Amino acid sequence: MSKIAVYFPGIGYHCDKPLLYYSRNIACELGYKNYRTVSYTYSAGNIRGNEEKMKEAYEALFSRAEAELSDIVWSEYDDVLFISKSIGTIIAASYAEKYELKSARHILYTPLSQTYLFAPDHAIGFIGTADPWSDTDEIIRLSNANHIPIVVYEGCNHSLECADTLKNIEILKDIMQRTMDFCI
Repeated sequence: MSKIAVYFPGIGYHCDKPLLYYSRNIACELGYKNYRTVSYTYSAGNIRGNEEKMKEAYEALFSRAEAELSDIVWSEYDDVLFISKSIGTIIAASYAEKYELKSARHILYTPLSQTYLFAPDHAIGFIGTADPWSDTDEIIRLSNANHIPIVVYEGCNHSLECADTLKNIEILKDIMQRTMDFCI
């Protein structure tokens, strides 16, 4: 079986930060030796709470993702896994919809509400109750409405971290165990 994993980071959360770094290692251990990390930046200032800037950022980053993934022949893969963070969850979900990758599975780290406009069929999400980018109750509601299991971490921010470093390590271990279980 041919597998590929694609990583869609957030704007300030690149692929070498814990959630994407360790999920990439786990995916590789599970046979996703073929992987691609999308790389993009957006420097037009703070977009949080500004719908117009958010749309501009999405369009710029989506275009960059399309360019970086343009050489992939998706039909060559039996198993497509998209792992995404923050705005990357919107890009991954909309990319899968545009390119009709209906069997792609999605791991959504801190999804934004716009992600659910392209609600993927096979997904799991993770969110913290202290995430300033998302209304946790709304994300839970949208996840439930779209039959996407969502794991909620009390007191965790947009990086799924809290003020206690050792607790963060426990949380990260739980997230990675759930990531692994989803990938199997």
